Amino acid sequence: MTAQTRAYQSVADIQAPEWQVLASKRILFGHQSVGSNILSGVEEIMSVHKQVKMNISRVEGAATILKPGFYHFGVGRNADPRSKIDDFVHRLRAGLGSDVDMAFFKFCYVDFDAATDAGALFRDYQRAMTDLKKEFPKIVFAHVTVPLVTVQSGPKAWVKKIIGKPVYGTDDNYRRNEFNTLLSAAYTGIEPVFDLAKMESTYPDGARSKTVSRNREIFVLAPEYTSDGGHLNQVGRARLAAEFLRFLASAR
Repeated sequence: MTAQTRAYQSVADIQAPEWQVLASKRILFGHQSVGSNILSGVEEIMSVHKQVKMNISRVEGAATILKPGFYHFGVGRNADPRSKIDDFVHRLRAGLGSDVDMAFFKFCYVDFDAATDAGALFRDYQRAMTDLKKEFPKIVFAHVTVPLVTVQSGPKAWVKKIIGKPVYGTDDNYRRNEFNTLLSAAYTGIEPVFDLAKMESTYPDGARSKTVSRNREIFVLAPEYTSDGGHLNQVGRARLAAEFLRFLASAR
């Protein structure tokens, strides 16, 4: 299946019939804190752009989805990425797979550190998604790149560099970038991909927030989009939420 997408410059470019199509779908999204940041931003946009029609509800346990809407849940356990794969698979097989039109989940930045085997984790993810697509051929499965963090700065970062210890946001972001490269290569242009990491690392003027790790240039979260180095502030929420709505409206 080839992903059909359409580019929108802003939420205002999306016409009422397209919002109506989106509002008629049953969408399932598994996430943790950054996903909650994005959904808060979506609700803020919806309070201003009344043409955006989407019923957002949290679904718990083995609930049945009967009506169109955007349903979300806390997937797995943070710092245990395979628990998120297993939880997503379990929920679909437990009944939600027969209830939804589109389904996807995202990992969190805390699921990755300098020791993460990004290649092995991606193979587990891809294997699970391939199995689900065979079991539920009517569902559109989407994919989300892993969110990033900023690079640590200040006196503590300076001391770490002096003594040869890795600075937070370098080797851990390296692993996130590894996973994101694999995900993008496997699915872009084939199935819908929400490139969260690209949005987080791109300034409004198009420049990218970068650092160097292991002699490679990698992307990192732009400091302007966060207050704590990982979660999205109001500016970050607004930017990512707008991109998320455009993604949902264009995904087929």
